[in-house]
Amino acid sequence: MMMQDTILILGGNGKTGKRVAERLARTGFPMRIGSRTGTPAFDWEDRSTWESALKGVGSIYISYYPDLAVPGAVDAVTALAQLAVAQRVTRLVLLAGRGEPEAELAEQAVLASGAEATILRASWFNQNFSEGNFIELVLSGDVTLPAGNVPVPFLAADDIADAAVAALTEPGHAGKTYDLTGPRSLTFREAVEEIAKASGRDIRYTPISLEAFDALLVGQQVPSDVVWLLKYLFSEVLTEGNGRPGDSVREVLGRDAKDFRTYAKAAAAAGAWG
Repeated sequence: MMMQDTILILGGNGKTGKRVAERLARTGFPMRIGSRTGTPAFDWEDRSTWESALKGVGSIYISYYPDLAVPGAVDAVTALAQLAVAQRVTRLVLLAGRGEPEAELAEQAVLASGAEATILRASWFNQNFSEGNFIELVLSGDVTLPAGNVPVPFLAADDIADAAVAALTEPGHAGKTYDLTGPRSLTFREAVEEIAKASGRDIRYTPISLEAFDALLVGQQVPSDVVWLLKYLFSEVLTEGNGRPGDSVREVLGRDAKDFRTYAKAAAAAGAWG
């Protein structure tokens, strides 16, 4: 990739996008954040904004908010990939979810687009506990979720960002699908215990049924689309089949993935659960 090619970061204000932007800024690659408030603006729900946002762009980091599982996401990503190639974008890097059938359809569309395409198929993020949907539960001291004892190879958003930057700026990643996970699997109970130990706070994990979880979210007036997504993730994505760690982080970066304990200590030290 030529240094003068602008990299467009879609989801540049999200958990991984902002980290990708920070890394690219340090390395000197020209970049642009694709957002509704950007210049030019990019809005997934307004396709009239897409063409101007793609001008002068050589590669794109595609992170779809809130998730590739939501209705309309696959069509949007497919249309974007086709337009990008028509606009002479040469490289696409898609952030996808491990174990999501809908995400796999988006993956196929990106891989078939004609661009140099790389898929980053990620496990559950560590940062969900400190920057995402679970932080309020952690702060309350009672992480009440319908997760049972299913193991999860929780993954650091920093590892995703490092892998994304490698795929965006280095040769050798075209056509690859990387199954990104952390180095070991933990149940949600074990993850919460790690957070409690790192933060020095009394935090417990309480398993509940999916039906009770739905009622809890509705009672807290959580938006219906967020309720739907969380229920989908816990019913369809959180499975034993997705619980095995992989070694794709080492394949891409030449080092081990960051451990959840390391994440918890760093997040606590930074005041995430202050």
